[in-house]
Amino acid sequence: MLLAAASCAAPFASVLSASAQLANQEQETGMGVVEGGSAADIPPTMLAAYKKASQLIVRHVPKCRGMSWPIMAGIAKVESNHAAGRTIATSGDITPRIMGVLLNGSGHGGNTTAFPDTDGGKWDGTAQGERAVGPFQFLPSTWRSTGRDGNGDKDRDPHNAFDAALGAAVYLCGNGRDLSKMHQLDAAIFQYNHSREYVTNVSKWITQYRAAAKGAGKAVDLGGVSGRAKKVVQAALSQRGLPYSWGGGNAKGPSTGVCCSPSGKSGASITGFDCSGLTQYAFAQVGITLPRVASAQAGKGQRIRSKAALKPGDLVFFGYAPGSDSTIYHVGIYVGNGQMVNAARPGTKVRLDPVDAMDGFTGGARVL
Repeated sequence: MLLAAASCAAPFASVLSASAQLANQEQETGMGVVEGGSAADIPPTMLAAYKKASQLIVRHVPKCRGMSWPIMAGIAKVESNHAAGRTIATSGDITPRIMGVLLNGSGHGGNTTAFPDTDGGKWDGTAQGERAVGPFQFLPSTWRSTGRDGNGDKDRDPHNAFDAALGAAVYLCGNGRDLSKMHQLDAAIFQYNHSREYVTNVSKWITQYRAAAKGAGKAVDLGGVSGRAKKVVQAALSQRGLPYSWGGGNAKGPSTGVCCSPSGKSGASITGFDCSGLTQYAFAQVGITLPRVASAQAGKGQRIRSKAALKPGDLVFFGYAPGSDSTIYHVGIYVGNGQMVNAARPGTKVRLDPVDAMDGFTGGARVL
C-alpha cells in the first residue's frame, strides 16, 4: 500500500515498504461510532464521509471495534488536509483529483523505488508507473483489494470521499482491531505509514478531533457573564444559522461578501458573515470598533496566550505559525465552557465550535 503524508498545501507520496527513503518529506468501547461533533477545518461532505465510514465498517470488518470519525479525520488531515483546495460534491466526488508524485524511481519528490503500473492509468492518470491517489492516498494496487463503495453508487472510486474513507477504515481495522485500545490504534496508524513521526502526527490530530466531538454538545451558560461581555456574546450567538460569506458582514450586521476565498469560493451572492465580520458586528453592539481583518484585530486590547485564561467575550485567534500574529488567519468569540461562536469557512453557518476544533491556536485578546 502506498499513501501520502501531506503538508497543509498539497499531498506527497511515501511508500510503506520504503518509508525511510521518503522520511524527509513527512513534515471507545463497543462499535465506537461517534455520531455528534464537528471540526471547523473539515468540509461538511468530508466530515459526513468520515462519520459514514465509522458506521459502515462493522458490515465490512465485523470484529472491528473503536472506529470513530476522529480517527478517519486524523488520517485524512495528514494525507490531504481534507482535500483542501478541491471541489467536493455532495456525492463525495473530488475534483480535481488528488495525486502524488509518480513513483518511477526518478528521485523526484524523494522517491527512489519504481512501482510498475497496475491500473493502466485509470486512477492515477498514467501508465508509466504508480501514484498515490485520493484524499486517503491509496496506491491503485492496494485500492483493488481495499477499496469499498461508501456512497451506494455501485462504484469503488478512491477519488470519492465516501468510498475512500470506507476503504481506509477497512485497512485500519485489519482483521478486526480494537481501535479504542491505544496500542492497537498505534499499530493501525503505523501500518498505514511505517513512520513513528507519522504516527505521532496523526495521533495529535485524532486527539484534537476527539476534543471537538466531545465539546460540540456542551451548552452555553451565561449565568456568570454580565455587562458588555454578555452583550457581545449574545450578539454573536444571535447570528447562529446565518451562512458563511467570504468578505461578508460588518459592524451593521450581515451583508453580501466578495470573490473569492483561497479555495475559490465567492461570497458575492451570499448574505452572511465571515469570521472577522462577525466579530466586528458583535463588538459594535457595545460601541467598540474593530479592524476588518483577524490579524489586525489581534492588536486590540490585552493579549492572552493560554486557553485556560480565556473569558467570555474574548477574541480567540488562530494562525499558521502559532505565536506569530502576522500569520493569524481566523478569529472567533469565546463564550465559555471551551466553546466559541465561529464563522468557520465557506459552506458552513455561524455556529458554536469547541476552541479545540481548529488548529493553530495563537492566543486571545481581551478588548472589553
